[in-house]
Amino acid sequence: MTMTCLASPVLARLYAPGEDVPLDTDAPQSLRIERGARTAQPVIISLDSTHRGPALGGCRVKPYASWLDGLEDALRLSAAMTAKAALADLPYGGGKSVIALSSDTAARYAGVRRGDLLADIGEIVSSFDGRYITGPDVGTAPDDMAVIGQHTRHVLCRPTSAGGSGDSSAPTAAGVLACITAVRERVFGGRPARELTFAIQGLGHVGRLIADDLARQGASLLVADTEPARLRPAGRWHARVVAAERLLTSEADILVPAALGGILTPQVVPALRCRAIAGPANNQLSDDSVADSLHAHGIIWAPDPAVSAGGIVGAVAREIDRVPEPEVRKLLAAIGDRLGTILDESARSGRPPSHVARQRIRERLTGPGGGS
Repeated sequence: MTMTCLASPVLARLYAPGEDVPLDTDAPQSLRIERGARTAQPVIISLDSTHRGPALGGCRVKPYASWLDGLEDALRLSAAMTAKAALADLPYGGGKSVIALSSDTAARYAGVRRGDLLADIGEIVSSFDGRYITGPDVGTAPDDMAVIGQHTRHVLCRPTSAGGSGDSSAPTAAGVLACITAVRERVFGGRPARELTFAIQGLGHVGRLIADDLARQGASLLVADTEPARLRPAGRWHARVVAAERLLTSEADILVPAALGGILTPQVVPALRCRAIAGPANNQLSDDSVADSLHAHGIIWAPDPAVSAGGIVGAVAREIDRVPEPEVRKLLAAIGDRLGTILDESARSGRPPSHVARQRIRERLTGPGGGS
């Protein structure tokens, strides 16, 4: 069964696959909500854009208060993937799949019914005939992609033993670190990391790798995470542990958001005590006006779609383009170079980096090669 629903203003219009979509709309190019054949669990897939090529975007499996919250997540995250692919100059668009579990079904699909759920996801992904390529996201991992990959070939980041590129955390962290270098060069006159203080919010796979590298460079670290077990490496980093609710407004040179999105709000901005923000968390701004507020307060915000592109850059390079590993490393380093050009143009024009990034996204979606 396929369902559509006008549950939100962003769904005021739904577009069929292949229909020309005005770029000023908030609606996705294609949206499908379909119950899996085995589980009857709704699988939400939003293709925000396929104008530059197939839509890339991970598969999120997590509990939500309502499936409509999962729908909103799919729409928001698929749009962010379009921006991410465009800023990385990849010939792909943005998509996202979300399986919105209830409190009753979460345990079931983490256990004995997991395989059935993943099989349903794989079959629905396959039905897009290559217009959508999925991968890991919150609540899924490379091993899950191996199961999904039994039902579709349009999947990235399976384990290396299964022919994939594995966990995307390392390339994502590499891209973030390249962007931090770009920020150091432009905002701090090239001062080395050991002379700076970094506040890292979130010590999941990516945040931990970033902290590891910055600690090796001798940086001073402030760290926070809501899960105490993730704070265990703080001792070897010589990091100061800060309460999660205080980390954002702690005094630091560079704030590194590496947890969930929506953390930078109009209320938070005046209390920030950093000079720059660069991190992998997606959708860091609660709304677009926050970017202007950051700029007005003299805080350089590195747009998160540019900073967090390492995962898709690495997976595409390794699994689709099959480039040699030294070339993959160059492509990941180039993420920092791309951010650098955004920051340079921002400095020249006096516009916030987000405005420069938005202009580049639009140019890449409408310029040569941007059509479907």
